[in-house]
Amino acid sequence: MNADGAGRPAVFLDRDGTLNVEKNYLYRIEDWEWIPGCVEAIAELNAAGVPVIVVTNQAGIARGLYTEADLFRLHEFVGSELARAGARVDGFYHCPHHPDFGDRLDCDCRKPRPGMLRRAADEHGIDLTRSWVIGDRETDVEAALACGARPVLVETGYGARTRALLTRPVEQFPSAAQAISGILNRLRDTPAS
Repeated sequence: MNADGAGRPAVFLDRDGTLNVEKNYLYRIEDWEWIPGCVEAIAELNAAGVPVIVVTNQAGIARGLYTEADLFRLHEFVGSELARAGARVDGFYHCPHHPDFGDRLDCDCRKPRPGMLRRAADEHGIDLTRSWVIGDRETDVEAALACGARPVLVETGYGARTRALLTRPVEQFPSAAQAISGILNRLRDTPAS
């Protein structure tokens, strides 16, 4: 939740395995492959006035496999692909750290820690307690719970494997597009406060 306790709900999306087909250490534009329905679902969130924030761990940077400049180029491409479809992401947040590699072994931004979510909430006027985090890994679920947001697990990417690891009930959908549809239905049925 932002500093004054006010804010609007948002949808936070993990990237790899949630928006795009899981490919280890994806950073090349030519390797990007949307999971079907995600672009249209993001456009629906935009039309409903719901902020869309991407939060992604990018250990490949800490491992030296690619640079932040490579990541920024990929996210510019993703943004242009969305724009062609009349959609947008309101913010891309990434953690370039890994606990075993690089010069910063401990950070507050690497999921399951909620640093990226909290930073986005502060910068975009978001109430985390009214927001959702959609992802395919247990770290996405834990990051959501750590800041009071609602976790949603998708079956794409590592989601089917993650389901067996969960120790608490978590809302689940086959894909991010279906999760977004469910969230939008809920928002339409909930009067604004």
